[in-house]
Amino acid sequence: MTRYFIWQLSIALSLFFGCLILIGEDTIKVWILFSICVALAIVGVSDLLQKKHAILRNYPIIGHLRFWLEFIRPEIRQYFLESDNEKLPFSRNQRALVYQRSKNLSDQRPFGTIENVYADGYEWLSYSNAPLLAPVDPQALRITVGEFNCAQPYSMSVFNISAMSFGSLSANAVLALNKGAKLGGFAQDTGEGSVSKYHKVHDGDLIWEIGSGYFGCRFEDGQFDINQFTEVALDPQIKMIEIKLSQGAKPGHGGILPAAKITPEIAETRGVPMGVDCISPSRHTAFNTPIEMLQFISELREKSNGKPVGFKLCVGKPEDWFAILKAMMESQLTPDFIVVDGSEGGTGSAPVEFIDHIGMPMRDSLRLIHTTLIGANLRDRIRIGAAGKIISAFDIVRACSIGADWCNSARGFMFAIGCIQSRTCNTDLCPTGVATQNKLRQRALIPADKGDRVFQYHKNTLHALSEILMAAGLSHTAGLTSDLIMRRDERGIAQPFSKSLMHIEAGSLTNQSPELAFTAEFSFLKQAWGRARPEVW
Repeated sequence: MTRYFIWQLSIALSLFFGCLILIGEDTIKVWILFSICVALAIVGVSDLLQKKHAILRNYPIIGHLRFWLEFIRPEIRQYFLESDNEKLPFSRNQRALVYQRSKNLSDQRPFGTIENVYADGYEWLSYSNAPLLAPVDPQALRITVGEFNCAQPYSMSVFNISAMSFGSLSANAVLALNKGAKLGGFAQDTGEGSVSKYHKVHDGDLIWEIGSGYFGCRFEDGQFDINQFTEVALDPQIKMIEIKLSQGAKPGHGGILPAAKITPEIAETRGVPMGVDCISPSRHTAFNTPIEMLQFISELREKSNGKPVGFKLCVGKPEDWFAILKAMMESQLTPDFIVVDGSEGGTGSAPVEFIDHIGMPMRDSLRLIHTTLIGANLRDRIRIGAAGKIISAFDIVRACSIGADWCNSARGFMFAIGCIQSRTCNTDLCPTGVATQNKLRQRALIPADKGDRVFQYHKNTLHALSEILMAAGLSHTAGLTSDLIMRRDERGIAQPFSKSLMHIEAGSLTNQSPELAFTAEFSFLKQAWGRARPEVW
């Protein structure tokens, strides 16, 4: 294999020069070359046996080039900052932050911010002149889901692992994530690939995501099987059930896992046959209308013995969301939670146009759902999670100030287990063993080591969050409001989120003229509200 070429070449050359020495060609030059080759061969063996770096286990010898570049990166970054006063790409800065926190390294930085604080879009938190005397206990940063409807409400962290399926992720990646979730007392969303045996090894809390393919709870023809659902849902490790209406990176598209990538383990976990493409349809077949979806949610809650049941969506047409909201108002059937996924969310593979231009961004979706639930007098009954490029503690603060109760992160926890954004997720050639089913490649990811890093990343991010809350004089993320986050607009004027985000008065959508709840700035929503029908999408 090409990634082993340098190591294999060093072994071959060691043998070649060793033979020359044995036959009498023992010049100084031959001895030097022999020594270099032997040293490289030993380094390669050491790389393959060590368990700290996935890159070195998959790319012996040549993988050291990456760490050499990491070593000099501060100087490279300073060069770019001094030459054009622009910060490095978002992904590199955020990935570096995750690496520091997951390795329990200091994330403090000298010489002030690298942000252009006068640029359009710069955001900051308004702190208090009366901050708390000590940081909030990170373990207290939890919220309860399902208090209104459920016999088994779930107390969850405000920061959890977002939906990523076994099949997209390797077995070792799933093991590492669930170990970290267990150590830190937070939840792992299974993704729509169902609950695998690897999710169960460490007994970390699970949110079972059910997509349109109904993997793990389906008949052979792909239709939903309530009996299989009940059998899986009663597992005490599963704390909540999440119906995926749409995914931020490719809403309305569905998905496919090619037959060539389906292993016997994936087939068993998903309940699909070998040798056939595994299809996730673009829409559900277990329900066809908003009312039917709410009835479906009620049935799943009952069959799971009262566990919280909700749904995830990336908002498309506002009237589709309004149709769901009207169905709730008319039927008084409500989900226990809604996870808002934004169009900026990631995926292992999706068409470029879907990634870039389909669906509503998370902040807009989150505010729309949060404030219209207030207008319908339903916000107290429904918790809201947010997903979409959430990595740092400030990302959590910002999402909660807009309306979220908790946040999910996929890429942050992928960085923690070694993802380097090689963008080969769809090729089965992941260099770090995170997103591949290739047994040789995924052996590079050591679950015991990377599980600890998942735990450390979560712990240190919550610690940073607690310090931010302390500075704002708050004891919980529930106290965050849109007045506390400032943003500079294209004119250079700074104003709080509350001045630019949509706002609806409590109960205003229950009045005789609900369209009056929308201000002139959001008048297009009046028409969407009028078009929405609870009996049809």
